[in-house]
Amino acid sequence: MPTATATLSVSFAPSKKPHLSFCPFGATSITLTNFTSPPIRRPMTTSAVSIEKETVISERPHTFLRQTDGEDNGSIRSRFQSMILEMQESVCGALEALDGAGKFKEDAWTRPGGGGGISRVLQDGAVFEKAGVNISVVYGVMPPEAYRAAKASAADQKPGPVPFFAAGISSVLHPKNPFAPTLHFNYRYFETDAPKDTPGAPRQWWFGGGTDLTPAYIFEEDVKHFHSVQKRACDKFDPSFYPQFKKWCDDYFFIKHRGKRRGLGGIFFDDLNDYDQEMLLSFATECADSVVPAYIPILEKRKDTPFNESQKAWQQLRSGRYVYDRGTTFGLKTGGRIESILVSLPLTARWEYDHKPEEGSEEWKLLDACMNPKDWI
Repeated sequence: MPTATATLSVSFAPSKKPHLSFCPFGATSITLTNFTSPPIRRPMTTSAVSIEKETVISERPHTFLRQTDGEDNGSIRSRFQSMILEMQESVCGALEALDGAGKFKEDAWTRPGGGGGISRVLQDGAVFEKAGVNISVVYGVMPPEAYRAAKASAADQKPGPVPFFAAGISSVLHPKNPFAPTLHFNYRYFETDAPKDTPGAPRQWWFGGGTDLTPAYIFEEDVKHFHSVQKRACDKFDPSFYPQFKKWCDDYFFIKHRGKRRGLGGIFFDDLNDYDQEMLLSFATECADSVVPAYIPILEKRKDTPFNESQKAWQQLRSGRYVYDRGTTFGLKTGGRIESILVSLPLTARWEYDHKPEEGSEEWKLLDACMNPKDWI
């Protein structure tokens, strides 16, 4: 089994807090980028910060939190860790029950300074070609440039490196049947502590995540069901969330060199701390709890649909788009462990030179929807 690692990407702009992206599949590093809008980031400088190497352990620990964080003190750190551990159990249980043959293999790992994670992979099952569900709880140090960009302080103040905490769950599920869609979800929580040489500086925190659907063929009732579940989860907290996060998802998974989105979207949010912390923890939990009811009913309808070689080849062409993923490409650029980074990829993919579906075909309809996102509900 590949050793699980985590990827952290820090982006910042003047007068903004650092922006971090999290990928439990990738390498543990930090990069600094400048951006003009949340979905688009242009690399400027890169600063990789190593976190202690992970060690695979035979049994998972009771907690990945440092003793100084406490295990049962009701902190957001502790409760978010509990949420992602419970979600990993519930999602893997639902996927194994649906697959009927495949079983998840598990690696647990820790780091000497605290933190660790659990990597679970089901491969070549009856329903799933590959399914990965990973969690990470990590500690590290943020470059001082990111922290200075986050603080409204004197320009000549030069704080040292900033300790951070990050926890998240990330998953990509690739079914065998081309009529059953691929699913990706990721939910995460970040905190930054005060620099050691700047006592009293405020702790900053934010939530991020989302769930998105990538089918090879469009069944409108499936897509409407999926988006309806996302909307219900959002509407419980703020009616503006779903339209805002749906658009963000469409923009975030845009493959620029293809001029198309990866799939048919869902929801995506990041840097979220404009609301009460308790409310946002509940919101992230509600979104995570919505993964199974949004996805499993679709798989139950499509997993046994007859298909031919041409339709399988089309699915493999679409699976090739998962090679272009922000977490994957970042992990590769920062020297992460290849097996861990690529656990999110399908077992099989396909590339054909200048492949163009016939206009009006089912395959063409999917590409049209990826180029022109629509309101499904």
